Amino acid sequence: MVQLSSARGGFDQAAAVIDEAVDARVFPGAVLLVAQHGEILHHAAFGSRSLEPQQTQMEPDTVFDLSSLTKPLATTTAVMLLVREGKIRVEDRVSRFIPNFGVHGKAGVSVRHLLAHCSGLAALRPFHREIAEAPRNQRPSRLASRGAREFMYEQIHRARLEYPPGTRSLYSDLGFLLLGELVELVTSSSLDRFCHERIFRPLGLRSTGFVDLERLRLGGLSPVTSAIAPTERCPWRGKILWGEVQDDNAWAAGGVAGHAGLFSSAADVHALVCRLRASALGQDSFLPADIVRRFWTRDGLVPHSTWALGWDTPSPGGSSAGTRVSAQAVGHLGFTGTSLWIDFERDAHVIFLTNRVHPTRQDERIRDVRPRLHDAVWEALDG
Repeated sequence: MVQLSSARGGFDQAAAVIDEAVDARVFPGAVLLVAQHGEILHHAAFGSRSLEPQQTQMEPDTVFDLSSLTKPLATTTAVMLLVREGKIRVEDRVSRFIPNFGVHGKAGVSVRHLLAHCSGLAALRPFHREIAEAPRNQRPSRLASRGAREFMYEQIHRARLEYPPGTRSLYSDLGFLLLGELVELVTSSSLDRFCHERIFRPLGLRSTGFVDLERLRLGGLSPVTSAIAPTERCPWRGKILWGEVQDDNAWAAGGVAGHAGLFSSAADVHALVCRLRASALGQDSFLPADIVRRFWTRDGLVPHSTWALGWDTPSPGGSSAGTRVSAQAVGHLGFTGTSLWIDFERDAHVIFLTNRVHPTRQDERIRDVRPRLHDAVWEALDG
């Protein structure tokens, strides 16, 4: 274990849970950051950053592919900023911004429906395969490009709903792809540029951002892999993914998408959470308290849904946040092995970042590790 800081002890049991998982090869390594009242209590790295093509040590400042943590930390935060400016209202219909979206019964889909995963859109579609297999005259010039991203947006505009909006909950990458497009249309900027200029740079997040694959390709550049945790050995890309988004559709979109694509470190995630926390308490002008609190409150439109607006809340049984987390907590998971939970009753948050998909995405034992880890952290805080 490499420990960067620990203002207070008591996290030995949490460390033991992670060490056991590393030894069992549930994931190569991990970074854990625990904070309370806005201050870091524990920040440590465990195991290896990479196993292939060579083994390297995990460090506390390692940058991870956050996968679906992109949804709350980038896309939802961007939407909150636009709500504050009056450019978007949560109850606005999507067709107000994208008239063509209103076909096939989608006229009633609202921004709220997208944020709360009850829009009626499908969970996902393999756009990366659809683009690759489409007739040459019906597809963009190449994958991993802005043109491919526009193609994906158009397919969502034309899609049929799987259920009437607001009647059930279905976690949807398509909904957040569309929210990413919405941010771009309203701001006349790319999603990554808006997030950089309005969130990451103002908050001093030096290790946070999207990796625009088209920009890298055109500039003959490559990511600085010495600071990044690799993800899977991708069978169809034919390589270990290192500084290149793991999510297939986000890759097809050129690395910039509303549902996935964000890279960051535990310290940067902590800094962003602290600003959101302070905003919710009325102590920070980054966002108004009423907007943050609304987005962090379980939506309630669909009975028994755990979703707030862009954020999740603990399920009554079997939550990844453990059995001790408060009912008012909010958080999110990422497919690559990342997670964030914010417990309001304890005024604490837990950032747990792993690259459990390295070198393969097939191992899902992290599902058993997450609740045990969080229970150990909550117990330590309560003790």
